[in-house]
Amino acid sequence: MSDLLNQLQIYYIDLAQPRLGAAAISATDEFFAPLSRMLNPEPAVFIPGKYDENGKWMDGWETRRKRGDGYDHAVIQICPGMIHGLDIDTSYFTGNYAPSASVDACYSPTPPNEQTRWTQILSARALQGNSHNAFAIDSRETWNYLRLNIYPDGGVARFRVYGQVRQDLSALTEHHELDLAAMLNGGRALCASDMHYGHISNLIAPGRGINMGDGWETRRRREPGFDWAIIRLAGVGEISRLVLDTAHFKGNYPYECSVYGTLYTGGNENSIAAQSLYWQELLPPQKMAADTEFTFVEELKKIGLVSHIRLNMYPDGGVSRIRAFGQLRVQ
Repeated sequence: MSDLLNQLQIYYIDLAQPRLGAAAISATDEFFAPLSRMLNPEPAVFIPGKYDENGKWMDGWETRRKRGDGYDHAVIQICPGMIHGLDIDTSYFTGNYAPSASVDACYSPTPPNEQTRWTQILSARALQGNSHNAFAIDSRETWNYLRLNIYPDGGVARFRVYGQVRQDLSALTEHHELDLAAMLNGGRALCASDMHYGHISNLIAPGRGINMGDGWETRRRREPGFDWAIIRLAGVGEISRLVLDTAHFKGNYPYECSVYGTLYTGGNENSIAAQSLYWQELLPPQKMAADTEFTFVEELKKIGLVSHIRLNMYPDGGVSRIRAFGQLRVQ
């Protein structure tokens, strides 16, 4: 795996996840494999000897061999956000991968049409077969539709769009309760002591966890201390209700959990872990249990407005989701 791809996977989320609302909209051709398969969250697989009525079954999007002018392209909807990088993954496509690709973007309240004005965010780049092809993106605008162009035809196993969710919450009043930590509202998981078995972004994903892999889980701690994860909220607010869910974690849930918070007014988030030592206790340590959703209201301390929270697990283990409900405050 390239250093760029590794950084993208650690610091950003895939805006092209179906669980965030991403969807296949249209493609010029889907003869060998449908476009929707390209957005599957699981890594691509290869099944020897598996064929369908059109030929070899491939885990991705694959068009027929083009015998005229032009090129194939596909439109997908992504979770609205700012894009930092792309992975055009051609895993298991060896003699049938797209040799080059470019990507256009737009922001539109409705699906794109012939009148849509597209902005190129990735110029045509050569691709390698059976490889992760990672590219950094300089654009800092918010997009919700992408057009992947492949020249002239071929297959792409997976298309990952790494970035930050951007949602317009300005219409919400201060009397509207929302999950300030939620990924879909713009919350972002920043860093953690350990992510051996599960990424911290799962903590703020939509819905309940679908299995033990759809949560944050650390290795077994063999030294003093505890594990922690820091989340930047979607906005500043006062938290009135916390939910901690250990769904699917049965023999590996934390013994206790607590939550700290702060109104982060300055400094570099690269050093936020050290600064979090001085944050205020929002939720004192609470006993956890296997595969259980806990709601805390009366247990919360009044610490005022917060912009960041830190979830602590004693000593280690797994948590599926954290929800931090409160009212968004205009600063």
